[in-house]
Amino acid sequence: MDGNRRWARRHGLPTLEGHRRGYYKFKKVGEWCLDRGIEILTVYAFSTENWNRSKKEVNYLLRLLSLALNTEIDDLHRKNIRVSVIGRVHELPKRLQQHIAAAMKLTNHNTRGTLQLAINYGGRVEIVDAMKKIYRTAKSAAQITEKSISEALYTAHQPDPDMIIRTSGEQRTSGFLAWEGVYSELYFLKKNWPDFTEKDLDEALAEFARRQRRFGK
Repeated sequence: MDGNRRWARRHGLPTLEGHRRGYYKFKKVGEWCLDRGIEILTVYAFSTENWNRSKKEVNYLLRLLSLALNTEIDDLHRKNIRVSVIGRVHELPKRLQQHIAAAMKLTNHNTRGTLQLAINYGGRVEIVDAMKKIYRTAKSAAQITEKSISEALYTAHQPDPDMIIRTSGEQRTSGFLAWEGVYSELYFLKKNWPDFTEKDLDEALAEFARRQRRFGK
């Protein structure tokens, strides 16, 4: 969901307003995806690199995430949506950790779809954490396989993403689902995230339907 800050600058608004508009757009996109039968939606909400931004911006982003989890969870639960959070959650502020734990516990058995939030997430960090997890249990190097790594990731037992969409014109994945996304279809859009529309989503899905996925074969 890239381009909140650029959107704000383009409209002569404070950076924080761009993030607020981005949050409201995320709510709409979640509904659009649900209406189209998308079963798992993963959003890159806060990366491990985002800590390098100004303290004011970081604090605002973390408060916004905490507010979202606290205020939206009952509605998500009523819609039978399971909430999952991936990333180094233990490094987040305690209040945010509490809201994450409560949201995941409340919605754990919901079945209509999964909303997955990548918070304090980095693709390389995820692989490092997976290897540490394997190291604690593997008895030999032979036990380290693609399967064992996949099962040690934050996204264990989930299907790999079919498509990764990035807004704002940047044409890179920036570590998003680095292991899981090796065969994902990539779709880059020049619009900044707050300008993303329902039509843009449909065009992305139409493009996905046109592509032939060979998986290296």
